[in-house]
Amino acid sequence: MQLNFFQHKARTMKFRPCIDLHNGKVKQIVGGTLTDGTEPETNFVSEKPPAFYAELYRKNNLIGGHVIKLGTGNDEAAREALAAWPGGLQIGGGMTAENAAEWLEAGADKIIVTSYLFQNRKLDPARLDLLMKKVGRDHLVLDLSCRKKDGQYYVVTDRWQTFTDCIVNEHSLKKLADCCSEFLIHGVDVEGKQQGMDEELIRLLADYCPIPCTYAGGVRDLSDLEKLKQAGNGKIDVTVGSALDLFGGSLPYEKVVAFCTP
Repeated sequence: MQLNFFQHKARTMKFRPCIDLHNGKVKQIVGGTLTDGTEPETNFVSEKPPAFYAELYRKNNLIGGHVIKLGTGNDEAAREALAAWPGGLQIGGGMTAENAAEWLEAGADKIIVTSYLFQNRKLDPARLDLLMKKVGRDHLVLDLSCRKKDGQYYVVTDRWQTFTDCIVNEHSLKKLADCCSEFLIHGVDVEGKQQGMDEELIRLLADYCPIPCTYAGGVRDLSDLEKLKQAGNGKIDVTVGSALDLFGGSLPYEKVVAFCTP
């Protein structure tokens, strides 16, 4: 069921934790540096298994966190995370209409999808319709992670390397909201750099997202969380990665959990 404006406005910002997987390990990388044939710029590589993080998030009841497979070789690690908290986590990375149901059966609550939906840099309505039929709107999250070009935010695919012709704006957000239960949107230009959030993008999302939306990118400290909470009017949830002490940063995980707990 789609929330109406007043229901949506009354939401409280939630912390949506992440488990980013690269070559089977939990990592934090700098957005936009993941390309074929080269190692990405990496902020953190964990010695702990994916299940450690899933169990921690389960303990704190942080429903709706993201398990993201960054490239191949991550299926086993992803299944380990989902098995540690069935129904508590979402899964993204290489999702298609052909394998989506399989990942729901493995324990994912929702499927996060981007690149599959775009052909020749254009949104393919037939693929979106097929995916909705396979998993249902309530189990579908559209990843509209974007980069700024010529003054507008364009959805980027293929590990954030390819600009599509899809612009993140009032029209696209309202139209695509009918096809999914929520959005996940990384500000790719600031992702992983811990140099501050993309506040212009946040204001755009707060103004025009008619369904729950999670923002990621550049969160450094509690003051950034306060900015996001105020700018988003509680409508925008947050993911924090490299800045967390869990991933080698200085921002205490427990403080983020407390800040985002009503």
